[in-house]
Amino acid sequence: MTTAQIGSRVRVHYTGRLDDGEVFDSSEGGTPLSFTVGGGQVIPGFENGVVGMAEGDTKTVNIPCADAYGERRNDGVLEVPRGEFPPEMPLEVGSSVQGQQSGGQTVTFAIMAVTDETVTLDANHPLAGKDLTFDLTLVSIEG
Repeated sequence: MTTAQIGSRVRVHYTGRLDDGEVFDSSEGGTPLSFTVGGGQVIPGFENGVVGMAEGDTKTVNIPCADAYGERRNDGVLEVPRGEFPPEMPLEVGSSVQGQQSGGQTVTFAIMAVTDETVTLDANHPLAGKDLTFDLTLVSIEG
């Protein structure tokens, strides 16, 4: 029986939950997620969970935050003067803005707070610092 290995192209249905049971993402009822195992396209714990599965297999994997989106980093939270943003730009808590790091890489920030003087931005992934649980169903192995 063929099982998913590093280098296999796979299609997987998944449901991701937090420790409290809240579903944060799911492919059920939609298109399965397609990726190459070991290609770094999904979080490491998800990739590792698929290894060894055969078509039609289902399982639940618990992924510590270190193998998911990492720990929350306090240095990812920035307070920026309000004047750094165009006056017509809508700045709403919960929305996102993009900026550039000194090396030129684009970073997406969540707006955490807005005052007349400052805008507080967070570059952490929304799931950083959280352990995740995924229910996986391997739909197919393509190679």
